Formats: sequence, structure tokens, C-alpha cells
Amino acid sequence: MAKVSINIATGDIKQEETIVGIDLGTTNSLIAIVRQDEKQPIALREIDGLTLVPSIVHFDQYGNVTVGNAAKELLVAEPERTIYSVKRLMGKSYKDLSDHAGFFSYKVIDDGSDSLVKIQVGEKFYSPIELSSYILAELKHRAEHILKTSISKAVITVPAYFNDAQRQATRDAGKLAGLDVLRIVNEPTAASLAYGMGIKAGEEKTIAVYDLGGGTFDVSILNISNGIFEVRATNGDTYLGGDDMDRALAQHWQKELGIGDAELSANKSLSQQLRITAEEAKKHLSDNEIFDGDINGKAVKISRAAFNELIQPLVDRTITSCGNALKDAGLTAAQIDAVVMVGGSTRVPLVKDSIRAFFGKELYDSLDPDEVVALGAAVQADILAGNNTEMLLLDVTPLSLGIETMGGLMDVLIPRNSKIPNKAGRQYTTQKDGQSGMRISVYQGERDLVQDNRKLAEFNLTNIPPMPAGLPKVEVSFLIDADGILKVSATELRSGTAQSIEVTPQYGLTDEEVEKMLLDSLTHAKEDISTRALVEAATEAQQMLDVTEKFITKNKELLSEEEINITTNRMQALRDAIDAKDKDRIQHETELLNDASRPFAERVMDAALKDAMRGKKVI
Repeated sequence: MAKVSINIATGDIKQEETIVGIDLGTTNSLIAIVRQDEKQPIALREIDGLTLVPSIVHFDQYGNVTVGNAAKELLVAEPERTIYSVKRLMGKSYKDLSDHAGFFSYKVIDDGSDSLVKIQVGEKFYSPIELSSYILAELKHRAEHILKTSISKAVITVPAYFNDAQRQATRDAGKLAGLDVLRIVNEPTAASLAYGMGIKAGEEKTIAVYDLGGGTFDVSILNISNGIFEVRATNGDTYLGGDDMDRALAQHWQKELGIGDAELSANKSLSQQLRITAEEAKKHLSDNEIFDGDINGKAVKISRAAFNELIQPLVDRTITSCGNALKDAGLTAAQIDAVVMVGGSTRVPLVKDSIRAFFGKELYDSLDPDEVVALGAAVQADILAGNNTEMLLLDVTPLSLGIETMGGLMDVLIPRNSKIPNKAGRQYTTQKDGQSGMRISVYQGERDLVQDNRKLAEFNLTNIPPMPAGLPKVEVSFLIDADGILKVSATELRSGTAQSIEVTPQYGLTDEEVEKMLLDSLTHAKEDISTRALVEAATEAQQMLDVTEKFITKNKELLSEEEINITTNRMQALRDAIDAKDKDRIQHETELLNDASRPFAERVMDAALKDAMRGKKVI
């Protein structure tokens, strides 16, 4: 068994192995380290000189996985088997994505609920966590190939606006890829660290991080104080980026060349040629005043001034977001000490000139904008490894803290390596009609099932007013103080019923026990995630069965005999799948039951609404 040396007070790992920094991006991902001989962060390059790995996963008909450039080449040929932009799915339910469902060419399962999305490829179902783990595993493999050493520890970045579910999903993806995720770092924080901001104790600064990528834009206002980064405000547009600049120029040339929309739709080759030439022109104009090119045998030309005119509305939208972020932070542009530029599209001169003019500051743009986030993640990794003694290291939680949820799963509220003091909260609800109590069991550990973790405390929240299942809202809050004392409270928000308990999470654990728990979590990561996926699928399926059965009993006279028979058969098939403990089969049967019941459920609801409109009582 490998030995890991951990400082229990700070959670940092001794200098026995390389800890990598990873930028898990929507479009591209990359991995970086700090070279100890030069004390500088560098992005790891393969022999081809490329640092970026396209965040694309392809599954062939036999279930074999391809990641990166090889998968990217199959986007057009096999769109239903090639998954892109998976970061947009992390921690999201189908309801979150319903407005953008058309964006994805692959099958995102709509079960009409708030459950987390699933992606279907052939007969297999994948979660965004599993898909992201393939990208992280590819990055891990690249790093091990380049560095000629095994890699098991990482710092991974996420957008500042990622919520708790999205951050936990990113941690789970890392664990499934065989990585112990020491810290989840906000992307703007990482970019600041890459430029050396926030490393020295006593430093006080307010900075803006402007991040314009290929498909997304966001701006974050950060306050840095004694090594602590606080996000004051974020703003942006998840559907604005360099791709839109390419599209504006392509449409300009399309009009100039007299190419109709119908011709472009019918000729995919011409469409791609327009897009690729526009992208080439955008890059060329960053260093030149004129671009000359060729599309389908016809010459095209554009000056930087004309290109700027085309993209000015897009840049103006980013400026509006910057103004909104400042307003939300209660600051003016003059109060910003520094502006950090992130994302490949910030290479465009008009973007730099506009941001320089808006903030009235010189820009931090000397590092590669595609790499700066990964470089900052590597700096944070180096700090955690104990190699950077100038950085103020706060105490952290050595193991994750959470509660038991349905099926014996561990729901983490405060992840391992979180800075303390810390607080977190999450809402839960009842599973049965009229349920008047809820048991809150508190656990410490890294495994997905509570039976493999350490139980710290347990208490009952009683006197919940009788309500239908799913209606009560119980907020469970964790507050861990500077001494490591954890206070857990539970409150039913509709009635105000409350209960709390204090525990000492680290009591009685030696360094060796912590090390063993961490190693066990990595050793059993794959089976843990599989077990969690099975339990979640079975729980979701059982809820579907309960709801459907209740609905049929209540509305029997409104359904035909055929509808009842079909639905009853589908319900039995789902029960059989649950008994067989087959995740993909459960999810497949759940989808079939959903499809079978949706038409008559919608019909009954429509009838009920019509009755309500006529003044009749709706039961």
C-alpha cells in the first residue's frame, strides 16, 4: 500500500509526489505543474507541442472510449455518440437545461423531474460525473506519460458561479478518475494566483477577472485579503464568446458572396469553410491590419477596422456585464486595483482596448490566456504541497463532513480540505405522506456509502406537521468553527420546528487513520460511484412507482383499461429491474414508464385545469 504523508493541521501533503493543477474546461481542458527547479508553473505539453485537450468524449458501438482530438474528429460523423460541453451539465437537472436542450446533439434524458441529468448513448446511461471523469483520466494519463511518474493528487478549477452540487460533482469526477481532489478552486482565483496575486501575507487588493472563451463569458470581482479570496460579484453570458465573433464575420462574407441560407444548409462543406476561414481571419487580425483569404475559389478580404465594427456589439455586451458586476459589488471601476485577462478570445485587440478603457488600468495579459487558469491551479497545488512557504495556509478539514440520505448514501456538505471556519446548508424533504420526523445522521469520510464512513452523531427532528411527501422543506446546516467544533442544525422551514447538536469531527482520529480513509476512497472509487449510481437510480425509480400508483388509484375512472394495463406492465418491468440491481436497465425502464404515463397524466391535468376554470373544485 502506498504511503501518503499528511499534515493533519493544515491538510497539506508532504513533498513526496507531484500535485497537478487542472483546468476542466467547457471546450478544452489542460494540466499544469510547478517546476521545482525554476519555481514557475508550466502547462504540460505532449510531443506535438499542444497543451489543450478538447473536452469531448466519444463512445463507439462496443462502449470503447475516446477523449480529446480523436473524439473531436467524430463530432460530425457520429454526433449522437460524441459528447461535448459536458461541463454545462454538471450538477444540473433536465429542468435547468430545458431552454437549451436543442444545443446538444446527443440524447439528454428528460424524465420531467428535478433529478440530475443523464446522457444516453446506445443502451448505456452516463452521468455528467462519469463523462467528466473520462476527460480527467485522459489528463492524468497525459501527465503520467510526460512526467514519467504516477499522479494521484490534483487541484481542479471551476467557475466562480458553480454551486455546491456542481462543485461536489467535479470532486466525484476526479475521484472516479483516480484523483484525490485536494481543493476545488474558482477559475478567477486561479488566474490571479498565476500572476502572483494573493500569495503574500498582508496583501490587500480588489481585482477584476475578465474571462472570454470560445463559447462563454464571465467577469468576477474578487477581494484579496491575507491570502483569502472572496468573490464579491460575478456576471456574464454562458452563450457569448469567440465563436460568435467567427459567426459575425462568416455572415458578413456570406452576404458579400451572395450565398443564401438554403445553399449554406445544403452544403455543409461550404458552411465549415466559411467558419474556419473566419476563425483564421480573427487570429490573423490580432497581429495584422489586413486579412486576405479564399472561400470556394472566391477571394475574401477584411481589415481589422471592419472586423472591429462587426464584433463591437459583442464586446459591448461584455462591457455591460462588467458594469453590472461592479454595481453588484458596490464598487466603481476606479476602485479596481488590477484586471486579469483569461480565455483565448481576449487576444483580440478590440477586446483588450475596450477593457483597458473601461477600467482605466493596464491589463495582466502576459501569460497565455488559454493556460492561465491551469497555471494558477498548479500554483495552488504547489502551496498545498508545502513548497511555497510565503502563502498563508489556513486550517482545513482533513475529511469530508455530511449526512446520510436515502439508500444509505453520504451527502457531503463540507468537503475535505475546506478552509475553516466554514458553513454550509442544504434542503431536504420527506419521503412518505404524513411523515412527522426525520433522522439526521452525521458522518465523516470520503466513501459514497455511510457504512464505509465514520459516524459522528445522530439526532431526530420531530414534530414536523403532517404533509404530503416532498412538501416539507428541512434545511440542514453545518457550521464548523475555528476550533474544529461542528454544530449541526435542522429546521423545517414551513413550521419553524428546529433541532441541533454539537460534535467534534476530528476527535480520536490519528494521521494514519485519516491516510487509510483517503486511500480507501481512491481504491474503491469506481465501485463506490457505481453503487451510488445504482442506489440513486433505484430510489428515483421507486419514487416514480409510488407516484404513478397513487395517480392511477386517484384517477382510475379517467383512464382507459388499455392505459392501465400498459402502465401496470411497465411498473412491473421497473420493479423487476430494481430487483435485478441493473442501473442501465432501471434507467431504461424508468424512461419507458415515464413515456407510458405522460400522455394520460397530461390529459388528466388539462381536464382538472378546465374544471378549475369553470369554478369546480380541484381535488
